[in-house]
Amino acid sequence: MKTSPMFVLAALLILASVSWAQGASQPAKVGVIHFEGAISSTQQGQKALTELQQRYEPQRKELEKRQNEINALREQLVKSSSTLSDEARQKLNDEINEKTRKLNRDLEDAQQDYQQDLDKILQEFYAKMRVVVDRYAKDNGYTLILDIGSPQTPVVYVAEAADITNDVVALYDKFNPVSGAAAAPSAPAPAASKPAATPAKPAAAKP
Repeated sequence: MKTSPMFVLAALLILASVSWAQGASQPAKVGVIHFEGAISSTQQGQKALTELQQRYEPQRKELEKRQNEINALREQLVKSSSTLSDEARQKLNDEINEKTRKLNRDLEDAQQDYQQDLDKILQEFYAKMRVVVDRYAKDNGYTLILDIGSPQTPVVYVAEAADITNDVVALYDKFNPVSGAAAAPSAPAPAASKPAATPAKPAAAKP
């Protein structure tokens, strides 16, 4: 998933409520979170991403159908190469190239539209998730929270105990329940190093 520029702001979630004067007299408590992964692991985030995937499913199927048609033409060209005239072979080859060109263009447009919609979803959840992170940090005495999902945060090593992603996801779901969600506890959210997967984009057509 491409990281939206707005998530660079989450690279260092410095808590304004904790003064540096206090930090100087007390051991700093540092935690890490995969911010974008946490958003996509919440019940609301999963629901929004599922709806996004469903919205693009017809388009994905249509692009896949066109790719299969191109593959069939390629197979036809290979099998009939020895029996086709030079003119017929060139015509079929030109048809394959034109269909591939149009498919790649439409695929690129679809991927851009998908990414824009995905970024909008993440942006909508950003402010709500930030509130939850702030609350969790204050309640648990954290001085600094780092977003290890951001390429702007060069974290080399993280102890498992420092990862608060699952705890923040659980707290978010507690304060933002999804209507009709099951009362039983849901499965633990993925660890920060393995964020919940977002809907897959259509695969690029082969040239």
